[in-house]
Amino acid sequence: MVGNDIIDIELARQQSNWKRLRYLDKICTVKEQNLIECSEEPDIMVWRLWSMKEAAYKLYTQLYPSRFYNPKGFECSLEDGGVVRYRAFICYVKTRMTSRYMVSEASIERRHTTSKVIELNATSPRAQSRVLRDKALSFVSQQLHCDKNDLRFVKHKYGIPTIQYNTKDFNISLSHHGQFGAIAFAP
Repeated sequence: MVGNDIIDIELARQQSNWKRLRYLDKICTVKEQNLIECSEEPDIMVWRLWSMKEAAYKLYTQLYPSRFYNPKGFECSLEDGGVVRYRAFICYVKTRMTSRYMVSEASIERRHTTSKVIELNATSPRAQSRVLRDKALSFVSQQLHCDKNDLRFVKHKYGIPTIQYNTKDFNISLSHHGQFGAIAFAP
């Protein structure tokens, strides 16, 4: 199982208003707020922590299908490259960053995930989702060495996506923000 999140850094710079009064108190623990305060680039640290929380949430909801909003409950630390805890749940999060985006991928075990970042030309979120699903089918067909037409994109309860091949479901996590989309696949 895998969860992911991507952040378009330029768009985040334009739209983010994380410095508003008490905002961080709603989404970050005291330890996380200390990480932000001590960071040389507080904006980047806020977005990294948010991305880690989102990736961990997506992984958690694959294991325990549900929908809820509790970003402060998912506590991030940068130990071992990135760890997120939510109650008894623990996952490992790897974050990669370029000058244009950052992408976080969460997994239960420290292992390599199969993933891809794509640039999206579509502007509406709905069109971006369609493009991303199509690219995900192509990406997974390459990974499984099968015809793309033999795969089916399925959303289960609470919108949790999988890709079906024959009778097997493969975990996938999709994310898009601004000009970028990310696909994480757990074969």
